[in-house]
Amino acid sequence: MPARCPMKKVSFNMIRSAGIITDYAKPEYYFDQLDKVRAAELVLFPEYWMVNSIIYGLNKPIYPSPATYHLGHDKIEMTRAFKATFPDRIPKTLIYGKNAYTIERVLEEFTYPFVAKTAKSSMGQGVWLIKQEQDWLEYVEKHDTFYVQEYIPNDRDLRIIIIGEDVAGAYWRVSEAFLNNVAQGAHFSYDDIPQDVVDEVLEIAKTLHINHAAFDVIVTAEGFYILEFNVFFGSEGLMPLGVRLAEKIDAYLETLR
Repeated sequence: MPARCPMKKVSFNMIRSAGIITDYAKPEYYFDQLDKVRAAELVLFPEYWMVNSIIYGLNKPIYPSPATYHLGHDKIEMTRAFKATFPDRIPKTLIYGKNAYTIERVLEEFTYPFVAKTAKSSMGQGVWLIKQEQDWLEYVEKHDTFYVQEYIPNDRDLRIIIIGEDVAGAYWRVSEAFLNNVAQGAHFSYDDIPQDVVDEVLEIAKTLHINHAAFDVIVTAEGFYILEFNVFFGSEGLMPLGVRLAEKIDAYLETLR
């Protein structure tokens, strides 16, 4: 029986598609390369600003999924989805527009320290540990929308990487500092990974149709809490596990025929 031809794909990200058989197009020349998109069966790693025109205008499927892009692009939308579906799996979170009432309301709802974030950020940037009033006022000055969470003391978080319908790998990011991001100096640990947490996060991802993401989770004696997921993430933590990310992605993409 002859082997099937690979799915015809076009990618807008050469680095993330390395090792995958695909045509390439440059994001900056998107509108000059629409013929490549029209000819493709699947569009890989488009820029966020392209997503709606590809799936609604050109009627092409994309990877990562639309839900992955739409929820992962904005922490506020992500949190609202979690609150609607798995409210016990996120820290206490308040989202407010800035006005005199909400500035005071946050301080009524939270005691120091607490965490405040910028809605669109990654790699540990845009995250503030609010220890005192001056910290809060500095955050308020720089933000028109408040995204505030309870602070859960920890020295590590659990990163769980989802590819398609499976977990590609899971590991701890350990740090003595406030942020556990490797970009901020954390290191990896592969000991005592809680499989029950990994399994439940996978089910959460499936429920929300998230198929390419790194979930950041804090595990406590009372349970676990999802801080966020990142659509575009580093894969260096998978290397000691022997995971080849391109192979995982390619195998999943072939199931989308």
